[in-house]
Amino acid sequence: MKTYYLLLICLSALLISCTQNYYKIEDFQAVEKIDAHVHIYTEKGAGIEQAQNDNFKLFTINTNAGKCEKIDRLHSICKNVKQQFPQTIEFATTFCLDGFEEPGWAENTIAWIDSCRNDGAIAVKVWKNIGMVFRDTDNNLVMIDDSRFDPVFKYLAEVGIPLIGHLGEPKNCWLPLEDMTTNNDRSYFSSHPEYHMYLHPEMPSYEEQMAARDRMLEKNPILIFIGCHLASLEWDVEEIANFLDRFPNSAVDMAARMGQLFFQTKDNREKVRDFFIKYQDRILYGTDIIDNGDSNTEGFQNRIHITWLNDWEYLVTDNLKTSDLIEGEFQGLKLPKKVVDKIYFENTKKWYKGFD
Repeated sequence: MKTYYLLLICLSALLISCTQNYYKIEDFQAVEKIDAHVHIYTEKGAGIEQAQNDNFKLFTINTNAGKCEKIDRLHSICKNVKQQFPQTIEFATTFCLDGFEEPGWAENTIAWIDSCRNDGAIAVKVWKNIGMVFRDTDNNLVMIDDSRFDPVFKYLAEVGIPLIGHLGEPKNCWLPLEDMTTNNDRSYFSSHPEYHMYLHPEMPSYEEQMAARDRMLEKNPILIFIGCHLASLEWDVEEIANFLDRFPNSAVDMAARMGQLFFQTKDNREKVRDFFIKYQDRILYGTDIIDNGDSNTEGFQNRIHITWLNDWEYLVTDNLKTSDLIEGEFQGLKLPKKVVDKIYFENTKKWYKGFD
């Protein structure tokens, strides 16, 4: 009888220990989290309010997706929301390419970055227009390893400012719509044919985009680099692993690439789970949610809440799930608490040193 009770106590202790090692869906609001890739382009605060309700801090990123005037206007918004919500918001800046070939462009860009840092910016982003849109006066497409960027990236490396890179696009971008692996890519590129590289064979290939990025990093080995959108290597976690092994000062965020993770999980869950566990210090949670202030407040807040909650369920449970991002069922990863805490919070503070 004593042996029976001893065994029962041991089994109970083991069960409690296993339970304590993992979160549940119900823990969602109790756990402090960071969405390390959003775009807050309004001072109305609907997204910020929902973040506070769901125990999120937000890292909002300015992007060179327009003229210089837009960059300046969005920087002012970032600065203002940081001042209004200092416990919730941190932000990154970007820079303009006007005058790229003129003497003094690099010096002026560094001065702009410094002024943004004085306003509270803690990182700098480069976007896919470099390598896919922007051309010099000789009509040559400017790639990210262009030597004219060297002084700027060298400066960022020397002072320890992280560079966030959305360079290239998902590999699906170079496929016909019907061959793409995720519904979200199919939807995006059908709506944005200008970025659907399958339709533009004269443009650099996927491999050329990745090679240019890697050459830039080779030139700047101490540069802190955050490859957003899984560093455009979303199609295979082994490729992401190879990238992280090759560039030890780099990390990746998950923004807008959950569909590709779901797709791989459907075929080989353990491969994806093992990747998250092995590289638990190099992965940042993010969504790419955009708040322009022009959506119905209640509907917008509900949409981002559901997005955050669905991602949480995928990462912390082994529930069988479906998603409108892909076809078919897949099982959640059920990552250990310590891994979840890093992905959702600790890694963002580690890689973005100024995150308060």
